[in-house]
Amino acid sequence: MEPSSSGAAGPGPGPSQAPARGSQPVAEPEVELDPALTGQEAATVLRSIFRASPCCQPGGVLRRLQAYKRCVRLVESGELPSDRAAETVGLLMLEAHHLPGSALAELATLFVELIKGGNLSNAKSLELFSTLLTRLASSKESLAYGKGELSGEEFKKQLINTLCSSRWDHQCVIPLTNMFRDVPLSGEELQFVVEKVLRMFSKVDLQEIPPLVYQLLLLSAKGSKKAVLEGIITFFNQLDKKQKEEQQVPESEDLEVATVPLDQLRYVEGTVILHIVSVISLDKDLGKELIKHLKAEQQRDPGKALCPFSVALLLSVAVKHKSEERVFDFLKASIMKSCKDQQLIQGSKFLQDLFPQQYDVSAIILEVVESSAFGWDLVTQGLMGLGFSLMESYEPKKFLGGKIAEASCGLSKMPAQQQACRLGANILLETFKVHELIRSEILEQVLNRVITNAASPISHFIDLLSNIVVSAPLVLQNSSSKVTETFDNLSFLPLDVVQGLLKAVQPLLKVSMSARDSLILVLRKAIFSRQLDARKAAVAGFLLLLKNFKILGSLTSSQCSQAIGASQVQADIHACYNSAANEAFCLEILGSLKRCLSQQADVRLMLYEGFYDVLRRNSQLGNSIMETLLSQIKRYYEPQPDLLPPLKLEGCIVAQEDQIFLQEPLAHLLSCIQHCLAWCKNTMHMCPGPVEEDEEEEEEDSVGFLENLEEILDSITRRMIKSELEDFELDKSADFSQSSGVGVKNNIYAILVMGVCEVLIEYNFSIGNFSKNKFEEVLGLFQCYNKLFEILKEKAGKNKSALLNKTPRSFLSMSFVSTLLTALFRDSAQSHEESLAVLRSSSEFTRYAVSVALQKVQQLEETGQTDGPDGQNPEKMFQNLCKITQVLLWRYTSIPTAVEESGKKKGKSISLLCLEGLLKIFNSVQQLYRPKMPQFLRALDVTNDEGEEVEINVTEKAAFQIRQFQRSLVNQLGSAEDDFNSKEALSLVTLLSTLSKLLEPSSSQFVQFFSWTVKICKESNLEDAPCCKALLTLLFNLHILYKSPVSLLRELAQDIHSRLGDIDQDIEVEDRSHFAIVNSKTAAPTACLLVLAQAEKVLEEVDWLIKKLNHLGSETSEDSSQASNQIQSLEKAIILQLGTLLTAYHELVQTALPAGSCVDTLLRSLNKTYTILTSLVKHYLQVCRSAPGTIPGRLEKLVKLSGSHLTPQCYSFITYVQNIHSESLSFAEEKKKKKREDESAVVATVMAKVLRESKPIPNLIFAIEQYEKFLIHLSKKAKVNLMQYMKLSTSRDFRISTSTLESTLQEHNTEEAENEPDNNQTSTAEQPSENEEPQKKRRRKK
Repeated sequence: MEPSSSGAAGPGPGPSQAPARGSQPVAEPEVELDPALTGQEAATVLRSIFRASPCCQPGGVLRRLQAYKRCVRLVESGELPSDRAAETVGLLMLEAHHLPGSALAELATLFVELIKGGNLSNAKSLELFSTLLTRLASSKESLAYGKGELSGEEFKKQLINTLCSSRWDHQCVIPLTNMFRDVPLSGEELQFVVEKVLRMFSKVDLQEIPPLVYQLLLLSAKGSKKAVLEGIITFFNQLDKKQKEEQQVPESEDLEVATVPLDQLRYVEGTVILHIVSVISLDKDLGKELIKHLKAEQQRDPGKALCPFSVALLLSVAVKHKSEERVFDFLKASIMKSCKDQQLIQGSKFLQDLFPQQYDVSAIILEVVESSAFGWDLVTQGLMGLGFSLMESYEPKKFLGGKIAEASCGLSKMPAQQQACRLGANILLETFKVHELIRSEILEQVLNRVITNAASPISHFIDLLSNIVVSAPLVLQNSSSKVTETFDNLSFLPLDVVQGLLKAVQPLLKVSMSARDSLILVLRKAIFSRQLDARKAAVAGFLLLLKNFKILGSLTSSQCSQAIGASQVQADIHACYNSAANEAFCLEILGSLKRCLSQQADVRLMLYEGFYDVLRRNSQLGNSIMETLLSQIKRYYEPQPDLLPPLKLEGCIVAQEDQIFLQEPLAHLLSCIQHCLAWCKNTMHMCPGPVEEDEEEEEEDSVGFLENLEEILDSITRRMIKSELEDFELDKSADFSQSSGVGVKNNIYAILVMGVCEVLIEYNFSIGNFSKNKFEEVLGLFQCYNKLFEILKEKAGKNKSALLNKTPRSFLSMSFVSTLLTALFRDSAQSHEESLAVLRSSSEFTRYAVSVALQKVQQLEETGQTDGPDGQNPEKMFQNLCKITQVLLWRYTSIPTAVEESGKKKGKSISLLCLEGLLKIFNSVQQLYRPKMPQFLRALDVTNDEGEEVEINVTEKAAFQIRQFQRSLVNQLGSAEDDFNSKEALSLVTLLSTLSKLLEPSSSQFVQFFSWTVKICKESNLEDAPCCKALLTLLFNLHILYKSPVSLLRELAQDIHSRLGDIDQDIEVEDRSHFAIVNSKTAAPTACLLVLAQAEKVLEEVDWLIKKLNHLGSETSEDSSQASNQIQSLEKAIILQLGTLLTAYHELVQTALPAGSCVDTLLRSLNKTYTILTSLVKHYLQVCRSAPGTIPGRLEKLVKLSGSHLTPQCYSFITYVQNIHSESLSFAEEKKKKKREDESAVVATVMAKVLRESKPIPNLIFAIEQYEKFLIHLSKKAKVNLMQYMKLSTSRDFRISTSTLESTLQEHNTEEAENEPDNNQTSTAEQPSENEEPQKKRRRKK
């Protein structure tokens, strides 16, 4: 160490200048060194040179410098073998500690020049560079730099700055990054290095990115973790965006060369993720910094924070480092925020203009699933965990009755929670498709949740299971043991869960005999269970098996719904079972099901509802099913042809102790017989053909069963028409109360008889072939039904019982209802005219048919399915809806309600029922069949040529329908007051509102409809509050999709002020009406509450924008000009919205609103307004703190407006509210004095109401004061006196009432005048002269 110390002790300037002065003398030794340094004894030569060149002598330092320089050039030239180069660099590193500071500086500068020139290619020599920089940082010498001197540390900083500012060859980026790990760096120096390396990402070959990222991550152990992570994420985010742009325009000439192949990019990203996860395992703080950074960035710019790469990275880190809960919570919050923001923007044209590009986290996460196929193995567990976490956190609140209702509604209308739940299911489904290794685990977890969460809604898991099985049916074979284990729990699961589960795993039963046998064993046990739900589950399971295990010769389900010929009858034999085995299997199941016909009504009902589907899908079971039904109906059928009634109703009920229960759902049994009979006859008629000898007997038996059943139904029909209500022990005098056993029995009898009549109506109409006699029988059956219906209706009106008020569901099938309505209203065939006249003559029957259609549509809307055949077939239901809509639309538009109502006696007119039906249908189709809306609208267009297959414009078709209802509404509004039908007008407006959702907001049709709505509201002086509310709601809904509604709110507020008058009775408000619909009867509370509700929505949008503004203001983006422009546009939009809204509130706070909801809502709305104004002031306060300067003039105008047009009026309004509350209390006190006992409860109610309505007042005053407080702070920061526009408030706990003071003083002066008449003669005479002239009313201009 002595030479080092002596060398270091020498004068600084000497050695640093020596090379410059002695450059000529050392040229010869440089040449002589070449063979020595490249020879075998290079290390020995170097050691000899260093020994002969002590650093204490200037010549020794020069020789050492020459040796170092030559060795570095030799190593870089590649002339030295790798082992000798390593030995040489190692020796140089050891000797570097002896060099003085000036020599270190010169050598370090040499390395910088080599790097700048692109001449550094050997990473080994960089080890020497790191040693030089380290030694330089610890040097205490003053080193010459330019014209001055720097310390060793400062010299090193300048070198690093110069190095990071220069160009690097892409080959030396990784070695340099690795080198900096061994160099002590300050925070600023580390920032230079990290920024330089991140800038070099785009220059480096893509394959070199993973090792470079790894070195950079290791370097981040020194600091700058956030910058490193942000740079890596931003780089890959930009690459992904470029890839998407190229995919969108693959043939564009503007793009010169494609960036990189997609698969190559994904593999590189996967490797980088692997490196980051492995480094986080060494440095836990890096993982914490990742989550912290993404959380902060997500608030400012979600698109920058959550990209496919960052989401994949997060999920990988979550699983590897056991931080799933934190990561999943963050991602779920981001997803919910994205969904809510998306809904908010889609519902407002104002926000759409400000944010044309919408960010969707859901699409990004699904992109991660797709990309994970490229070797992103670490991501799969995270994706699975996130999917299940989303489904469990945002599960459906209630059962929707069917998968259709959940699957078909548009995303924009779907609640955010439901969107998140669906995203979870999509993540799991797509992950299941992409990754085979994880399939069994996903399936097992889904089945576990179906079993363990059966008490809560799990329809979303059932749907997922079904989709999984459809995507990969054979995967169930590998997990058949888990499925079998699930079967063991069937008896304990709810019925709908059992049905969904068995339907989902049904493909497994066709290929796995063990699974099928296990299920049958479980179902056999369940069918004898004590629990009713278990028995119902068993019946559901057996019916499902019968539907899916077909016998040779059975018609396929697709053939059952179309015209078929003998050639279409084909065998459907499954891979593992032949037809004979299937037949034996199905007959065995039928035998088990026959035992259920002696169980409770619910179990029998399931059988009757399921037999038709079994027969339709497995037609070879027809004989067995028809035989079963025949034997069952004979138990309750009176065979004697003249005996009335034809059915034994007493056998259909059972008594247990004091209670009566339904035992046999007779109407369901007859309905099942009727539908099965019709199907069998239709099949035999359409499939005639040669029959083999062994099948002849079966066919004869089948014909025999059918004939017997037909005879029974015909006999029941004849005798039911002849029967009187007394034959069933039912008449008007019968007891129908639910409190007695007789009443319960009579109710059951009545419902059974009504159901039987409906079944027979459908049967006779279907087989009647437009026969007049058959239609007379149909009418006779309806009269029997109607008598009972009227009796039950009358009794329900008296008893007010919920059970009686509930109309029983009709037994007519949906397809028959559409056929019946078409025949009644649209059948113009000459041959049918006479027979249909029988039915058309009865207005009650026509009204009944339309009412049943309404009931069916409502059931479809609520549950996604209807009772009867094909009730669970979405396609058939859609076809029936189209037919029913055609008929109802024609009926309503052809026969106006006014014409019909002139001759009607009671109840709703048929036209009004048709209108209600149309409203329900349009709602149902939008909810359940939204993707099929074009086909639905096309079906309604009578001018459409069905042969043409052209693209359907939904907006044009919807506009055509809208015009029809517009005419009806105009006629209704233009009718005389006595002819005005409030219910019809309300239904028309609601229907127009529903249809308007189909119009594209950017279309001319939408603008026309919007203009028409504005015109109607301006011209219609409508005094009906519900219609007014519906019209104004429609106006607001259209306006918000066209432009911001603040100007509309101002005009409506002016109208309300004009109609209700001013809070100051001495002021007359100028009458300037904008909308005639706002009149004295509708202004409050209807119009006022709607205006305030819409103002609340505007405030929510403004509040959301201010939050966006705060996040943008805190962002330090590279595109500062773009961010600045966006901030300015947001600020302008916010201030304009608030300014116009303040003018609307200016009118409302001066309006003499009646006490109650209007006052309460207005006070709360004002409170929110001042809170948002305060938020805006806080934003500008933050802006002034970060960048002192003047505030925009727009804000100053807004503050001035609030001070002149709102705050003073708010205090006046508070006084007005307190006065009307005082009057209410005074009035209540007077009543209390007059009738102390009777009115005490009323007084208490009034006082409670006053207290409740007074609560918002202190909150409003506090909000105003907070607003003024922050205005003072902003005034000081911006050096602008904003408080000059704010007046001193007057409403406090202590307030002087001017009018009260004047009256008191006047009374006091009068008393004094009476006591001292002489002294005060003059003054008392003068005072009345001043007050004698009455006050003139002032006119308040708008």
